[in-house]
Amino acid sequence: MCGIIGILGDRNIVPDLLESLRRLEYRGYDSAGVAVIGADGEIDRRRAAGKLANLDAALKADPISGRSGIGHTRWATHGAATEGNAHPHSSGPVTLVHNGIIENFRPLRAELEADFTFETDTDTETVAHLIASGLKGQTGADAAKSAFSAALDRLVGAFALAVLVDGEEDLMLGARRGSPLVIGVGDGSMYLGSDALAVAPFTDRVVYLEEDDWCAITRNGYEIFDKTGASVRRPETIVQAMGSSVEKGNYRHFMQKEIFEQPEATARTIGAYLDGLTREVSLPGNATEALDLAAITNVQMVACGTAYYACAVAEYWFEQIARIPVSIDIASEFRYREPVLSPGGLALFVSQSGETADTLAALRYCKDGGMKTAAIVNVPTSTIAREVDAVLPTLAGTEVGVASTKAFTAQLCALAATAIALGRAKGTLTAEDEQRLSGALNELPRLIASTLQLDRPIEKLARELVKARDVLYLGRGQQFPIAMEGALKLKEISYIHAEGYAAGELKHGPIALVDDETPVIFVAPHDRLFEKSISNLEEVVARRGRVVLVTDAAGADAAGDSAAHVIQTPDVDPFISPMITAIPVQLLAYHIAVEKGTDVDQPRNLAKSVTVE
Repeated sequence: MCGIIGILGDRNIVPDLLESLRRLEYRGYDSAGVAVIGADGEIDRRRAAGKLANLDAALKADPISGRSGIGHTRWATHGAATEGNAHPHSSGPVTLVHNGIIENFRPLRAELEADFTFETDTDTETVAHLIASGLKGQTGADAAKSAFSAALDRLVGAFALAVLVDGEEDLMLGARRGSPLVIGVGDGSMYLGSDALAVAPFTDRVVYLEEDDWCAITRNGYEIFDKTGASVRRPETIVQAMGSSVEKGNYRHFMQKEIFEQPEATARTIGAYLDGLTREVSLPGNATEALDLAAITNVQMVACGTAYYACAVAEYWFEQIARIPVSIDIASEFRYREPVLSPGGLALFVSQSGETADTLAALRYCKDGGMKTAAIVNVPTSTIAREVDAVLPTLAGTEVGVASTKAFTAQLCALAATAIALGRAKGTLTAEDEQRLSGALNELPRLIASTLQLDRPIEKLARELVKARDVLYLGRGQQFPIAMEGALKLKEISYIHAEGYAAGELKHGPIALVDDETPVIFVAPHDRLFEKSISNLEEVVARRGRVVLVTDAAGADAAGDSAAHVIQTPDVDPFISPMITAIPVQLLAYHIAVEKGTDVDQPRNLAKSVTVE
């Protein structure tokens, strides 16, 4: 979602605010702004709708400077994406930026309208007025902290806040509830950020605020308080340098770079689970002991978006390999159907950021229900990672493109390894089968690299498909979720309407959409379900549908001339085929979007990390 940066520095920090906001572009945004405390002790701000280039232009036309400041990239929730609704927001001496949603802003606004004039449509402005009302003409750091703490007690919702007060050039206030916020510790300078990447240009020392923490920072230190107001200590963490991971290098887009980083991303992730010499899988850290795999009776998987499709693939693996029942749920729906939880079950949550609000809420529901919990996350210091019994990491590295690619295949790798470990613990895998599955997983990075050589022919094919208004994706078995993921990718970045279906459902409705104007992407390697898939393919061809078949050499031979186009992937063990077939559907979506000229890395209306429900 939105991005936050706050700096108490020793020089004009406006260029540093902009640099940090550029690093936060990956989170998705539609307006941006900065505010600083000037030499006269008063706060000045500049805001702009649209991209950071517009804010940069506004600052060049009307410069501001100061040693203390905050910045924000906003993804609109309450109120349109306009300059007036852009952050920072001000009320009297108070200026702040905010991620999240204040759920009770309407009654608060009704209460405050007697004393304040509201100039925006946002929930955020309510917070600024609420803090200002608490100051009531008082000045000084103690008064500011008291007013801030009192305002937090009245807020309902999920939020991260960074606050400046007129005249307090050596004070910044911050708070988190449901949305992440970190303190960056420098030498004579201090920082607040929505994630470690925001403060990475300035320091590698980070303190992660915990749920309901708030803080007061100065140039020489910080205080942290819990929800009761008691002073608390949180550990300082040294984070790895992130500078090179956010450069495009020779690639046109971050998404393209991340697609081509998948051999390395999957290799790192597999290496965390698999001994390449013995081909034995073991879960990282304390996961094996914390989860007691042999005692698990069922698995409940919960995720959103692309991560949900990773779970949908893993459902086949867990049931076929470990022979235990699996349920998968979309996180935003999970709690509201009031599911019956099994204390002997494992609740497994998949999230790239580890901050997804719906997934976090589902996690807490399962913990309250007495289930063991584990998370597959790409950020080991995230809120979800900190709250589960065991972390099952993905080592994809920073993913900047909003449409997930390398994080998805890394999630599949972690899920595949976990399925093997669970099968061994349950006694459902023979030693021979375990060696075969582990060996296939070990070969995956090389096979992905080979599959990426399809880039040029897929780019050529994209030029033929770019004018389509609708596209169908079909698949059977564990390729069905890949079909859904392919359709999601195309929708996300090209804005072409696409739907993914189980191929067996074709005659139950979707076949009505088939004509010579509707491409049908059929994901069908030559597996045990291939003959049934070919029957579906022929049904599409009989209705003049243009079929693009994603398959291997045996599948291409069996299909003959039925498909208009064949994307031939390497021959692989069926166990890892979803990670292979995912590559062509990613490349196809990418090249179609490039041909259409859309904003590939930051598609409209989307955010990288969804930290509100």
